Amino acid sequence: MTEPQPAGAAMSLQEQFGQIDIYVFDQILRGNIAPDMRVLDAGCGYGRNLVYLLREGCEVFALDANPEGVAHVRALARELAPQLQSENFRVGMVEAMDFPDAFADVVICNSVLHFARDEQHFLAMVSEMWRVLRPGGLLFCRLGSRIGMDFERVRKNIYRIGDGSEWFLVDEATLLRMTEQMNGLLVDPLKTTIVQDFRCMTTWVVRKRTEDR
Repeated sequence: MTEPQPAGAAMSLQEQFGQIDIYVFDQILRGNIAPDMRVLDAGCGYGRNLVYLLREGCEVFALDANPEGVAHVRALARELAPQLQSENFRVGMVEAMDFPDAFADVVICNSVLHFARDEQHFLAMVSEMWRVLRPGGLLFCRLGSRIGMDFERVRKNIYRIGDGSEWFLVDEATLLRMTEQMNGLLVDPLKTTIVQDFRCMTTWVVRKRTEDR
C-alpha cells in the first residue's frame, strides 16, 4: 500500500504509476486511456496497472479469479479512489464476466490470455471482453506469442516457454485474422518484446468500430 504524502510533497514516479506495464502507460500518454473513461481490468491480479488510473479519477472496474488480488485492489481503491464502490472489484472468470454489454470504454487484459487452457477457452475470454466493450472502445491485450521465437510444442496451441511453463501462444496471422473477424481496427501494429531465450510478449490493441456487427 502506498504511504500518505505530507502536504506539498512530490510523489515519486513509482508512487504515481505503481508497477504499470509500459505499453499501458504508452496508451495513457497518447490519450487512448483518459480520466473520464470507464476502464475494466480483466484479470487485474494485484492491480499493477490501476494505481495511476485510480489516482486520476477513472471509473475503474476490475475482475480476477484470485480473491486475494481482488481484496488488494479494493484496498487500493479505498485509499486512492474512495468514491468508487467496492462492488466494482469482483472475483470471477474473464470468460464469464457479469458486466453488461457495451459496458466499458477500455478493457485491459495484461498477461492473462496465454494462460488459456485451449483454443476454446482463449476465444471465450476474447469474446467476453469484446462483448463488454462499447462501440468505439479500446481493447488492450498483452499476451504471450510465437512472434520472434520458436518454442517446443506440447499440444495444439500450447507451447513450453523458457522456464518450463506451458502457455497458449498465438502468432501474427492469428491476431490479424481475429481482428478482422471481430470487425476491429488495429490501433497500433503488433508490437512484440522478445525476452532472451525465455518468452515473447505481444501487445495487441484493437478499437471496436462504432458500426460493430
